[in-house]
Amino acid sequence: MSKKHKVQSSLIVAEGSVLVIIDMQERLFPVMAEKEALADQVMRLVRFSKIVGLPVIVTEQEKLGSTLPEIKGELASVAPVPKVDFNCFGCEAFVKRVQDLNKRTLILCGIEAHICVAQTALYAASEYEVHVVSDAIASRSPENRRIALERMSRSGVTITSTEMVIYELLKKAGTDTFKEVLKLVK
Repeated sequence: MSKKHKVQSSLIVAEGSVLVIIDMQERLFPVMAEKEALADQVMRLVRFSKIVGLPVIVTEQEKLGSTLPEIKGELASVAPVPKVDFNCFGCEAFVKRVQDLNKRTLILCGIEAHICVAQTALYAASEYEVHVVSDAIASRSPENRRIALERMSRSGVTITSTEMVIYELLKKAGTDTFKEVLKLVK
């Protein structure tokens, strides 16, 4: 490729990214469609973030209980950001947490796809590179999840998967980190 026509890469880069886990809470989780698969993928992302040192922000919508115990257990040092806004950027504490990390790429997962995840992604897309992890989001209705993914995609949000995120951030095989992460994907 000539230097004149260099295209900016849309691959995720670990140094500039933060994983945002939206509202994976005890009172909301039980009514999600395909909740077991959702929990598996979010936990995979949580464990991966710990291996590679990816910063994590966890949000909790008020009155929906605590973050699921298995996520809290893995992220004991991460204090959840309480919120009442559906769009996480409506919450000053969330905005401050993102600004303090000084990252330009948001990797979003959680619930509900068509409410808090979509509103956060759609709002952030004008200022951040936003990647929504399609197999790590859910709604009560699969139809609402599908519509949310379509709308976010049409609005410039990158739709990705757990394994795509993992392998993009790893960049190459053969490292000790790769060997450790391999246990998560096999």
